[in-house]
Amino acid sequence: MDMVKRLSAALGAETVPVDGPAAGRQADHQRLVLPDGSAPLVVDVVTDSAAAPPHGVIVLLPGGGLNVRASYCTARDGGGLARFLAARSYLVLGITPREDALTAGTTGPHCAEWGLAAHRRDVQQVLTAVEALGLPYDLLGHSAGAALALDTAAQPGTHVRRVLVLDTTGPYDLAAEPELATRAAALTEALQEQLAAGHWTVDPGLKALFARAAADPWGDSPLPRPDHPGTVFGNLALLHYALTRTHLLPGPANWIYHRGHSSGSFEFGRTPAQDSFTLDRTPLAVWSEAVGRLGSGVQPTALLRDLAALWGGREEVYRIDWAAIGAEVVWINTELGRGDHDLGARLIRAGGARVDYRVVPGYGHADVLWAPAAERDVWPLLLER
Repeated sequence: MDMVKRLSAALGAETVPVDGPAAGRQADHQRLVLPDGSAPLVVDVVTDSAAAPPHGVIVLLPGGGLNVRASYCTARDGGGLARFLAARSYLVLGITPREDALTAGTTGPHCAEWGLAAHRRDVQQVLTAVEALGLPYDLLGHSAGAALALDTAAQPGTHVRRVLVLDTTGPYDLAAEPELATRAAALTEALQEQLAAGHWTVDPGLKALFARAAADPWGDSPLPRPDHPGTVFGNLALLHYALTRTHLLPGPANWIYHRGHSSGSFEFGRTPAQDSFTLDRTPLAVWSEAVGRLGSGVQPTALLRDLAALWGGREEVYRIDWAAIGAEVVWINTELGRGDHDLGARLIRAGGARVDYRVVPGYGHADVLWAPAAERDVWPLLLER
């Protein structure tokens, strides 16, 4: 029985073939669906038939509101980071969280339990099957998925070899960054209040932004242009502003970005029609393809609350035992995304684990996944030993 069949049997999953560019470039792509009512857990499996037999497993965890296909199978002509790893003789598994399958009719009070711990239990369920394969395994996460990877690695009995972190926020240093830590603590309270009021999910709005920009790029958006009274962004301009100046937009957690999701420029003109903007690293077509692959695109409020608690040091709400992470950690942040906040890395190192922490210049939060140059500038850093 091959490894995919063994995984499927161990998880009690249905195996569904996946068509697309990944399958057409010597990378086999299958999907294991773990049935669970209206919110299944989905595991994508990517292998490369031209590579040597797998010498290890890498489990991919996407960021908040994203899924595996959007995060890891979009760039590089549809192969993305998943195919990059499969070509290097890894068995690549990607876990898409349950919220990706949510619809208006399936969102409800049960989502209030979908914090970090619930996501971690889903990951641990998959890891139990992975461990039966007898291969060493690594966890690779981006954004919220990276925090989930670190949380999983801190649990007793977890045998992860390495944790590969792409642009996430650990705890802010209260002594050195009191304003950020205080703001995160306040956000924790605000999200808890939203949960108590029955707001189970948060929609970052990316799907709507892309839809308006595609349907009517030069039409008026609903958002006023800052410092330009009486005018509003054009839809395409607002999309670029949201991607490159994320930190300036309203939203519960946009302030955590040093600049934005994507590296690029935005200059206001005298009128909206004279605004000029561009993306420097990730082409808009790649962004559009990734967003087009999203499911619900929403994030559980409970997950955001737990992340905010980590950032703000609200350990009574949620905590990671950083010193309990015994696996080697490679932590790569971006200058324009989550920035240089290394307290989490220092706490892991203080517990005795080897930690390689660095910040790549000129990259935005999502550029590490989708920029063409990431294959040269970023992805090899994950595999250096």
